[in-house]
Amino acid sequence: MDMKFSTISRHIKEGVKNLFRNGWMSIASLAAVTTTLILVAAFLAIMLNLNQMANKIEEDVQINVFIDQTADDVGIEKLGKDIKALDKVKTAKFSSKDEMLKSLMDSFGDEGKSFDLIKQDNPLNHEYKVKAKDPKDTPKIAKQIEKLDNVQEVNYQEDTIKRVFEFNKYARTVGLVLIIGLVFTAMFLISNTIKLTIMARSREIGIMKLVGATNSFIRGPFLMEGFLLGVLGSVIPIALILTGYYYLFDKLKDQIKFDFVDILPYNPFAWQLSLIVLVLGGLIGVFGSVMSIRKFLKI
Repeated sequence: MDMKFSTISRHIKEGVKNLFRNGWMSIASLAAVTTTLILVAAFLAIMLNLNQMANKIEEDVQINVFIDQTADDVGIEKLGKDIKALDKVKTAKFSSKDEMLKSLMDSFGDEGKSFDLIKQDNPLNHEYKVKAKDPKDTPKIAKQIEKLDNVQEVNYQEDTIKRVFEFNKYARTVGLVLIIGLVFTAMFLISNTIKLTIMARSREIGIMKLVGATNSFIRGPFLMEGFLLGVLGSVIPIALILTGYYYLFDKLKDQIKFDFVDILPYNPFAWQLSLIVLVLGGLIGVFGSVMSIRKFLKI
């Protein structure tokens, strides 16, 4: 146990020494990694919020089932039970035609009073508002409901929902591709820094191997150096993005008028983003080191 601790301690010390030993190269690498991780953190912040908005839009997708006006109370109740019995239905909420008229009048404000004339002979339909367990099953459920008794019409804005799902899919894919591209760029930058370290110490490494040093003993300091470059390079991006997000969230949270624009609250978003970027920075550094070691050290 003491041997393992002393070895780890030695790797950390050597990794820190390597940072200072490389001087300006380490600074240049840190600056490049920091710039790259700023973009990664910014894209992550945008993608996490877009994903939140996409989930919000998808959760709000519902099927409006207009009940046949000739249906009696027994038929309406049976229809509700039949809808709820469908495998992928999450909820089915009944709204009477009087409730629908009141909601319509309220949406028009003062002008809604003009609908008072039709209160006695309400032309609207009773309806069920249906939501699926998985929003993507909405079209399938709508077709099943159309076949049930006492259904006059089923409306779920098919074209709009299809476009929303397609947009969400492409936005997530494009964001993921961009983040992966930036991550590999950061790995390449760290890899180049480690390569210079290995080349500068190739003679020392050869001597270490001759006297019986193990592969892990030789590899350790370089992995630690890459890890430190990645973690240190993530500090400034986290500070910049979270500071900007705090002021943006503080200014926009009370001004947004659209229900689907649901910005993630600063807490726990700040902790989540910090953890992701720190872990990402550390992994980028380690994998960047591995790429260099495998190519330049035959170990």
